[in-house]
Amino acid sequence: MDQRPVSAAPQKGPPSWKLAPPHDTLTQGMVVSGFASLPTGRALFLEFCWDKAPKKGGGGWLEALQAVAPITDADGKDARAAGIGLTWEGLRKMGLHPNTLASFDRPFKEGMFQEDRLRRLGDRREDEWLQTVIEGGPKWSGNTPLDNAAVDDEARAFDDTEQIVEQRVKTPITVHALLLLYEKDEETAEAWCKTVGEALAPHNVKIVHGLPLDLRPDERGIAREHFGFADGVSQPAPFEPGTVVIKSGEDYPHDYWNGVPLGEVLMGHVNGHHEVALGPVVEDTPAGRAAGLPAHPRGEGFLDLGLDGSYMVVRELKQDVAAFWNSMQAGAERINKRDPEHSGHIDAEWIASRVIGRDLNGNLLCPNSKTGVLPVDKYDQPDNDFLFYDRDRHGHGCPLGSHVRRGNPRDGLAPKPSDKQTLLDAANNHRILRRGRKYGPDIKDPKTDDGADRGLLFICLNTDITRQFEFVQQTWMLNPNFAFLYDEVDPLLGPKGMLTIPQDPLRRIIEIDTFVKMAGGEYFFLPSMPAIRYLASL
Repeated sequence: MDQRPVSAAPQKGPPSWKLAPPHDTLTQGMVVSGFASLPTGRALFLEFCWDKAPKKGGGGWLEALQAVAPITDADGKDARAAGIGLTWEGLRKMGLHPNTLASFDRPFKEGMFQEDRLRRLGDRREDEWLQTVIEGGPKWSGNTPLDNAAVDDEARAFDDTEQIVEQRVKTPITVHALLLLYEKDEETAEAWCKTVGEALAPHNVKIVHGLPLDLRPDERGIAREHFGFADGVSQPAPFEPGTVVIKSGEDYPHDYWNGVPLGEVLMGHVNGHHEVALGPVVEDTPAGRAAGLPAHPRGEGFLDLGLDGSYMVVRELKQDVAAFWNSMQAGAERINKRDPEHSGHIDAEWIASRVIGRDLNGNLLCPNSKTGVLPVDKYDQPDNDFLFYDRDRHGHGCPLGSHVRRGNPRDGLAPKPSDKQTLLDAANNHRILRRGRKYGPDIKDPKTDDGADRGLLFICLNTDITRQFEFVQQTWMLNPNFAFLYDEVDPLLGPKGMLTIPQDPLRRIIEIDTFVKMAGGEYFFLPSMPAIRYLASL
C-alpha cells in the first residue's frame, strides 16, 4: 500500500500504511495507493448529456461502468485499477435528492470556478484570467450552477443597498465525473478506454476530454515531473489506532514530522481538530441500506454517504519545459556576468533547485552540508523527516519562498523556539494527500520546445477543502508576505515575480516567469464503495 515517496515503485523502504478491515473494502484504492506498479493510465473526463435529473435510472451509467471498469477498493494489489470522482452538478444530474446535495461541503457545492474562489486560488481577477491560466481561459470545469446563496433575494432585517451580482464563469467543456484508469502498458490502457467508451455511450455519457497519465520511476523508485524533479516526495502519514495499520496488522505509528489523523483524508474519522470529519447524508431507505451505507452516528433517520469517502481536488497544470530551463539558464548567465568572482557555482540547475527547494533527486537543500542537500535516509530515499527552524531558519539552504517550503512550512514559521511544536502541529492541520500523475510525452531536449502538450494532473485528497487545499494555495503559496517576504509568491505556481535567495554575505533576488498554467480544474466527491453502489442504484 502507501509508500514514501508515494509515487515510488515498491521496494525496500519504511513501513507502508494501509487500512484494516472493514475499511479496506469500503474505501477506494487510490486513497491508500498511487498504483506505482501500474505505470500508465488514462484520465477520462465524462459529461452526462441529458437535460433534466431523472426520477429513476440516473445511476444506470455507473452500474454499466462497474461491469467493465470496477472501481478498485483498498484491500490489496490488483492487476489493473480504477478510481472515480463526481462533481456536484454530476450528482444532481444523476438524480441525487436535493437534501443530500445540500449536505455537502460548501466549496464542493459552489465548485472551483465560483468567482470568489477563483480569486483566492489565483486564477482570475476582475473578470480577467490571470497569467497562471492558459491563454483563452481553462478548457474544462464542472460548470457548477450558481449556488442558491448567490442568487438569494430573500428579505433581510438590514437592508443593504449594495448590489452584488455574481458572475457565473463557464468553460467550453463540462465535466460531471472523472474516471481514472491505471494499467500496465499503453496497449491495454487504450483498449480499456475503448471498452469504457462503448459501455457508456448507450447511457448518453460522453468522454469529452482525456489525458494519458504516466508514472515511470527511475532505478531508485523516484518518479519525476516534466521539469525533471522528483515528485510526490513529501506526503502526510495518516494514523488512527485500529484502522491505519502496517503489513503485520499493528497500528501504523504516529509520524512525528508528517503524521495527520485519518480524518484529514477520509470522512467519518477524527480529524486534526479532534472532530469527526463530516460528510453528506442520505435519507434512511432500503436502497441505502442494501448498498451498505451505515446509519449516520449523529443524524437520526439518515445514512452516512460520506464515511470512507473524501473530496478530490483536480487541476490540470500545463508545463512549458523549454521556457523553464531556458529562463533558468538565462538567469544564471546574468548572475555570472554581474558577479563573476562569487558565482562560479551558479548554473541553471542551481537556480531551478532554489525555485523548488530540493535538488533534482528530491533531496532538500540544506546549509552546513558538504553536498548542499540533506543526506538520503537509511532506505536511500530523500529524507522527509526534518524541520526548518533549527536546521535552516533563515533559508540559506532551502529559500524561504521556495515551492516546497511554501507547500509545507513545518515549524519554519515559528517566531521563537517555544512556538516550534505549535507551528508544526498547525502546519500539519493543512496537509493534503497527493495522487497526481504527469501527462503527455517526455521532452527529448529540455531546452528545445517540441510543441507537445504536457504537464501534471494535480490530484489531492482532503476532507475540508477550505482548511486544507484552499488554505495552502491562498495563505502559503500565493501569500506575498509569506515568512516575512515582501511582494513574492510561489515561484513555481504563482505569476511572474521575484524570488529571494539568501546567500552569504548578500542575498540574490531573481525574476521568475510563469511556466505552469492551469488548463482546467474542479472539486470532486470521491465516494466510498458503498456510496458508489448507492449512486448506481439511483
